[in-house]
Amino acid sequence: MQDVVAMTALQQAAAVRRGELTPEDLVVAHLERIADLDPALNAFVTISADEALSDARDKTRRILEDGRDNLPPFFGVPIPIKDLTETAGIRTTYSSKPFAGFVPEWDAYVVRRLKRAGFIVIGKTNTPEFGTIPVTESDLNGVCRNPWDPSRTPGGSSGGAAVAVATGMAPVAQGSDGGGSIRIPASCCGLFGIKPSRGRVSSGPLVGESLQGWSTNGPLARTVADAAALLDVMSGYETGDPYLAPPPERPFAQEVGADPGSLRIAFTTETPTGAPVDTACVDAAEDAARLLESLGHDVERATPDWSSLDLMPLFTRVWQTLTAPTGIDDPSAFEPLNAALTEAARQTSSIEYVRAVVELSRLCRRVAALWESYDVLVTPTLALPPVEVGWIREQEQDPWAQFMRAALFVPFTPIFNLTGQPAVSVPLQRTPEGLPVGVQLAGPPAGEAVLIRLAAQIEQARPWVAGLPVTPPDTGR
Repeated sequence: MQDVVAMTALQQAAAVRRGELTPEDLVVAHLERIADLDPALNAFVTISADEALSDARDKTRRILEDGRDNLPPFFGVPIPIKDLTETAGIRTTYSSKPFAGFVPEWDAYVVRRLKRAGFIVIGKTNTPEFGTIPVTESDLNGVCRNPWDPSRTPGGSSGGAAVAVATGMAPVAQGSDGGGSIRIPASCCGLFGIKPSRGRVSSGPLVGESLQGWSTNGPLARTVADAAALLDVMSGYETGDPYLAPPPERPFAQEVGADPGSLRIAFTTETPTGAPVDTACVDAAEDAARLLESLGHDVERATPDWSSLDLMPLFTRVWQTLTAPTGIDDPSAFEPLNAALTEAARQTSSIEYVRAVVELSRLCRRVAALWESYDVLVTPTLALPPVEVGWIREQEQDPWAQFMRAALFVPFTPIFNLTGQPAVSVPLQRTPEGLPVGVQLAGPPAGEAVLIRLAAQIEQARPWVAGLPVTPPDTGR
């Protein structure tokens, strides 16, 4: 089944429509791949094999009874759901011990949309507790490992989702991104990931307004075409959503291969927080800038106005409310970092919170002003290549020190959650050790289309899909 799991999601869907594969063929192939690889990688926290096989058999019968005309776009294609996203009848733990046995009675709206598109849910992917940190390690669900080097992190918080896609345990995956949680693992695992614009994809029904709208669902994929098509089926307003992105002029899938024209592109390796940037990450971004210039774009060094404000204290004042929607009053129920954040939130007055929100809004206006002169900003996705498992905790026992250490890894991604602009990570480079290094492209407000056109142009000029990672060694987990 190696050939099946190496196929893109669009290729798998097309094979089902042509009658070359059945939904059951696809599910069985991916479940076998999971059984082979996941014991060493821990990408999945729940494997819904029985439910997926039952769904696949129902879909196969539907084809036999009704034919192949008018099938949904991803009919029969397997997909995993991140374990921060509710799935009816399938355990959703948020990687937190108080929710170890929680089984929702509802699907999140994005899951409902994926099912309507014909996807088959094959399981739930690993994440840190509540998605708080940029590595996928939790006391409940354990360590998720990078398939390119199992001693390294796959990033987070959609780390399990990224590992599943990078290894062929799934053709694509649903992720979510509140501070970089799609782009970070995309960079660490050599994938293409999209953080959509605020309001593009619903977070309902459980979550409406959370983290000032910073977090959004989005796709992780091996190709731009898969990611664009997946974003199409994820997108859309749901009744009561607090934000609404302008609808695209045409489906995002149609932007793949469209001429982006000659774009005005800014390029910087200066971080919003003043954090240092590893040479490998700088080199990847500089290489991308040269490539874009060779493709006919006007590229120049320019940095948004993001260094004149002490960002981290303001960001933290909002981020520390992440556990508030859980309804759990005792912070000791959480891991030490989330307990510290929760306690800090309890000690923060509503006046302090609102002042932080206002200051961050002012910063966002200054940052977004760059797009009055440019179409796209290029940065490194991360400040470091994939760090070692345990890196955040290895030198620091104090939770706040761990939080600040994590920020050194991901200074470039959170700012676009704050502004609400779309951003993608493109897998263009490897370190000398073979570790993936991503480059971030940030677009104008509601500008996913320009990013998809540009990313597809880059992919065509320098294809990055050269097969799946080799089967990783047993880590002894």
